[in-house]
Amino acid sequence: MTVSTFDQSTTLSTPSLVPAFGRLLIAVIFLLSGVGKIFAPEATQAYIASAGLPLPFVGYVIALVVEVGGGLLLLLGYQTRYAALGLAIFTVAAAIGFHHNFADQNQMIHFLKNLAITGGLLQVFAFGPGSFSLDARAKR
Repeated sequence: MTVSTFDQSTTLSTPSLVPAFGRLLIAVIFLLSGVGKIFAPEATQAYIASAGLPLPFVGYVIALVVEVGGGLLLLLGYQTRYAALGLAIFTVAAAIGFHHNFADQNQMIHFLKNLAITGGLLQVFAFGPGSFSLDARAKR
């Protein structure tokens, strides 16, 4: 195998690890955010309320479940397509709910960042977790 050739038949070749590394990079965002919310429940609920969203406690619980649960599923590559789709929907909802003031350049950047994350998650949804995942292991 040359450096420029991708050999998908090799069990743990570099290309087979790329999807796992991509999942890791995306999952870390959600896991860190979710863990941060665990340690700051009042501040998180206040932030949800300040955005004008209803039921801050319910939003807080949903965010915890999606970010920590979905982040772990994505990281492990278990039920990966469902986790990626759920995280994608959540990420678009967060962009709309919290980053809709386009007059503020920082908010525009956060909105676009959320869309980029959603794009990565939709790639995982479309193409699956890759060979280095619990989903792939269960198929063997």
